[in-house]
Amino acid sequence: MGNLVNVAQARGVIVLVLNQHNIEPIEFSPPQIKQALTGHGNADKSDVQEAVKRELSLDHIPRPDDAADAIAAALTCWLIA
Repeated sequence: MGNLVNVAQARGVIVLVLNQHNIEPIEFSPPQIKQALTGHGNADKSDVQEAVKRELSLDHIPRPDDAADAIAAALTCWLIA
C-alpha cells in the first residue's frame, strides 16, 4: 500500500506543476499504450517491455518494471502526439 500512496503523491505533484504552467496533462489507458507500442491493445507486459527496448535501441529492458512502464507512457505520448 505504501507504493500506491507514493505514486498518487507523485502524480499529484506532476499535475500541480503542469497546472501552474497551464499545460494540459495527457493520459493514456494501458490498452492505448500497448496499441501504440506493439500494434495491439491486448499485448502482455513483456511485449511492451520489448517494444521499449527496441524503440530506444537498448541492450536490456529497463528495470525496475515501473521504469519501463513510465518510459512506455512517454514513448506513447511521443508516438501519438
